[in-house]
Amino acid sequence: MKRNDWPTAAPAALGIDSEKLSELDLKIKSEYSNINGMVVVKNGYIAYERYYHGYGPNDTHHVASVTKSIISALIGIAIHGGYIKSVDQNVLDFFPEYVPDPYNQQKQNITIRHLLTMTAPYPFEDWHEPLDKMCVQPDWIIYTLDMLGQGGTIGTFKYSTAGAHLLSAIITRTTGKSAREFANEHLFKPIGMKEIPHYEMKSFGFDDLFGKDVKGWVNDPDGNSTGGWGLTLTPRDMARFGYLYLNHGTWDNQRIIPRSWIDESTKMNANYYGYLWWLRDEDSVFSYSALGDGGNVICCVPENDLVVAIASGFIMNPRDRWQLIKEYVVSRTN
Repeated sequence: MKRNDWPTAAPAALGIDSEKLSELDLKIKSEYSNINGMVVVKNGYIAYERYYHGYGPNDTHHVASVTKSIISALIGIAIHGGYIKSVDQNVLDFFPEYVPDPYNQQKQNITIRHLLTMTAPYPFEDWHEPLDKMCVQPDWIIYTLDMLGQGGTIGTFKYSTAGAHLLSAIITRTTGKSAREFANEHLFKPIGMKEIPHYEMKSFGFDDLFGKDVKGWVNDPDGNSTGGWGLTLTPRDMARFGYLYLNHGTWDNQRIIPRSWIDESTKMNANYYGYLWWLRDEDSVFSYSALGDGGNVICCVPENDLVVAIASGFIMNPRDRWQLIKEYVVSRTN
């Protein structure tokens, strides 16, 4: 595929049931009211593309925690580029100004790998991260480092958006560029995605960080791009990123991400979670997905050479996207 081309093809020519895709459109309209855009890519061709609620292919959407999977890719690119030695470097190595409690040996043993796999300890209950507290801190990094290693043990899965933000700060500490700038140069531009512009944060209230006012890629008070959310993408660009992974990290014969990094990132494990990617193995169909609140999804199904990107408006408890993808796309694909 050429860097800026995005070819289309008839679903039937790609082995996809056209009638089922027509049913999919009706299903979305009737039961998935917050889906704003959906792109299905098969064998590198767009087989299905629909927009709703007045949105179009050039409109960006806040993809929430899909941002984490972008951060994962940037860590892999930074390691390949020699900015970071390996995933086994200790997190505190990148923050020499931070003085940890000498009695908390656990904090000093936490590595980049633990942040990528969500296996670092924090004092909060699983799925009850006090993200609102981090967002009112003058220094998000110090706040997160203070929490890191407190409670629990290394190796136990605990989902943390703050941990992903540390990874963004590590990218900036090692490359001298924000995650946004580094992504534009080494990821987004090379695969034909839109360049993410600088967005001047005038305040750090809820709407500025999470709501309708999110534009570009939001940042913390020190200028670090948010590592766990805050990126806006078009559905096509979500699909491009998914296809880059499906194509083992190459685009237009150019190596963007090392294949070994993608293999590591998406290798099945007991937590069903790779390097900031959710893993699924159901009915002998393996897939990996970038998932964000509201039902934002980039789902990759390697066996079917398939990528499904869904951009959604935020609502509480959205309908499960996997059921939609499985019933109307995966099961009807050869």
